[in-house]
Amino acid sequence: MVSVSSEPVMPTALKILIAGGFGVGKTTMVAAVSEVPPLETEERMTEASLGVDDLSGVEGKSSTTVAMDFGRITIAPELVLYLFGTPGQDRFWFMWDDLATGALGAVVLADTRRLEASFASIDFFEERGIPFAVGVNCFHGQRDCTTEQVRAALDLDPATPVVLCDVRDRTSSKQVLLCALEAARARAAAARNVTYSI
Repeated sequence: MVSVSSEPVMPTALKILIAGGFGVGKTTMVAAVSEVPPLETEERMTEASLGVDDLSGVEGKSSTTVAMDFGRITIAPELVLYLFGTPGQDRFWFMWDDLATGALGAVVLADTRRLEASFASIDFFEERGIPFAVGVNCFHGQRDCTTEQVRAALDLDPATPVVLCDVRDRTSSKQVLLCALEAARARAAAARNVTYSI
């Protein structure tokens, strides 16, 4: 007689970073997809940040992430993603190495009005060998570039997924996360197929 355990299967928990330039929508994305109330470290911007934080293109921004955002989404009964949103300003980049520890992959959010703000995030993940997908946040539904135009402008590897998205929308944001998981799966599969010669 075959015995079946009634013990629930513990899901695999994976860590994904949500990165990108200042004001690109990282906090909004984590809040949109998280099935638990997200942890946000948003603080009101004050005059002390004048001349320190570049508000070009996001002049109406009144708060900023000073540590990280955190959320959780269950992709399947056996798979849970823990999302860590990074702070976007240069002065908080010292935290990125700690946040990246143990990350399976990442999402780099891009704003076509300020694509240059994505370069630092892309460089960070490429230098550390962390697979990532690029989510092009189409603010207010504006889709003024194609994914191929963004890929060329950011000089991305052909294997790096690029997806147009609206980070306010749960389904759209979840699609970007699935692309990041696929990038990580493809990288792991490629690593397994590498043959070593002596």
